[in-house]
Amino acid sequence: MNEMIFDANFLVALVDERDVWHPKAVTLLNALRIKGANAVYLDCVLNEVISVLGRRFEERRRTNEFDGVLRKIKKKIPERSITWVYPRVPELYKAILNLVGEHKGKLNFHDALIALVSKEMGIKYIVSFDKDFDEIKWLKRVEYEG
Repeated sequence: MNEMIFDANFLVALVDERDVWHPKAVTLLNALRIKGANAVYLDCVLNEVISVLGRRFEERRRTNEFDGVLRKIKKKIPERSITWVYPRVPELYKAILNLVGEHKGKLNFHDALIALVSKEMGIKYIVSFDKDFDEIKWLKRVEYEG
């Protein structure tokens, strides 16, 4: 267990201290650090993280906190540490749609992209609270066990 993709729901919980999953995300991150896990940050995941947080903070009238959480993301995940997969979408498009179709829509477009990229990169683990990843035979979901 070395490289693992950090999924959006895990990262959102990690940076939003009011998220219901925040304590579990922090505990899980500490356990992963002890085991020497290396986080892989995908551009499509960060797109989702920033979008979800922006919408959440607006809906909950917390927009005054958004700049702080955005700074936290920029500090913890510098641009140089992002793996850019969006340029690969045109060549993976058919495979993405096939995977979404195989899973009857339970797996969304981004999750299918993440799964396919993980396979190509030889990454076997994803840190996520999303059980839909359990359906991907080449990917093992790492979650909070407590």
